[in-house]
Amino acid sequence: MLKSLFRKHSAPSPGDTLYAAVAAQARQPAFYTVLGVADRIDARFELYTLHALLLILRLRDEDAGEDGKGVAAAQSLFDAYVSALDNVLRELGVGDVSMARKMRTLGEALYGRMTAYESPLRSGDAATLSAGLARNVFESEDAERGAALARYALAAREALAAQSFAAVLKPSWPEIAA
Repeated sequence: MLKSLFRKHSAPSPGDTLYAAVAAQARQPAFYTVLGVADRIDARFELYTLHALLLILRLRDEDAGEDGKGVAAAQSLFDAYVSALDNVLRELGVGDVSMARKMRTLGEALYGRMTAYESPLRSGDAATLSAGLARNVFESEDAERGAALARYALAAREALAAQSFAAVLKPSWPEIAA
């Protein structure tokens, strides 16, 4: 039993590394200072989810007729993201009794956002993406409010698509501009 306490931790999983890249990008101050995203936990959740989705879509696209390495990496990223959400809730003091309910609520929000954003990201539909981002990130029904973030997301989708599989494991994101 004590051996497990003192053993060396294994190397981070590919999902942990990808999640770190997502978190680093979602924390870029320009989202808050240039694009006007509110610095609140729910808005940060929206940015993390958007970046995780962008990377998951890119990794899944890798597998058009391939060996499944992209899907495996995407699943690893998704698992790391859900684990991070669980850890954040525990750090915020959510107890074991209410954890399942809170995680279900977050899971529904996560799947809802991913479903709402995937189609416009794949088709390049800036208007639909702007409306969804305005509603979820900026709590506004004015689609124009989400237009700059939608332009960024579409540019990120394009930039990630241009990177090789090896490169996208340490993704390069586009500039954040209004």
